[in-house]
Amino acid sequence: MSDLFSGLRSTTEVYPQTFLLPSFTQTKMLRQLIVTIIKQAPFRKMATPNGHYTNIPLTNCGDWGWVSDEQGYRYSETDPLTGHPWPTMPDYFYQLANSAAAAVGFNNFSADACLINQYKIGSKLGSHQDKNERDFTQPIVSVSIGLPATFQIFGHRRSGKAVEINLYDGDVMVWGGQSRMMYHAVKTIKANPNNPAQRYRYNITFRSSQ
Repeated sequence: MSDLFSGLRSTTEVYPQTFLLPSFTQTKMLRQLIVTIIKQAPFRKMATPNGHYTNIPLTNCGDWGWVSDEQGYRYSETDPLTGHPWPTMPDYFYQLANSAAAAVGFNNFSADACLINQYKIGSKLGSHQDKNERDFTQPIVSVSIGLPATFQIFGHRRSGKAVEINLYDGDVMVWGGQSRMMYHAVKTIKANPNNPAQRYRYNITFRSSQ
């Protein structure tokens, strides 16, 4: 594992085959790379099949990008906003995803898609499954940047009593195996009293889409 990623010593299994790697990565480089990515593929809200728009602005990098429109949810090789291929996934992103997955026993993970969400204060993400990928033997790797968040795990039902995990800048979560199809959500993002200048939370989610 690269010395850049140091969370292995404090890894916690917070739910069956769902792992929290606190302070696994520094985020300065990640922020810089996000700025580069959004110059090519800006954040945007996408239309959804029910006639609304995604609550969270998003973009992608990698060979494939997650997209939504009136026809449904899927992965696309091109950005529907520009018609161009998504920006190349930075090597640093790829190394981070592989290192986090390997740290908790998901070896040979190869991310070909990276979804980047931008949460502002007051936004949230409802309960859902990550189910548009083709190979559910591959895990999900999720990186938190910026404002703290509360991640909710509902298991195999959409609602009910959730396991709640507090996430901070540089934390990584990995889930797969029996929890690969778990319902999960993000509670309303609040201001950080310890850092009033923070305005956003960014979430980088690595997937093997194909």
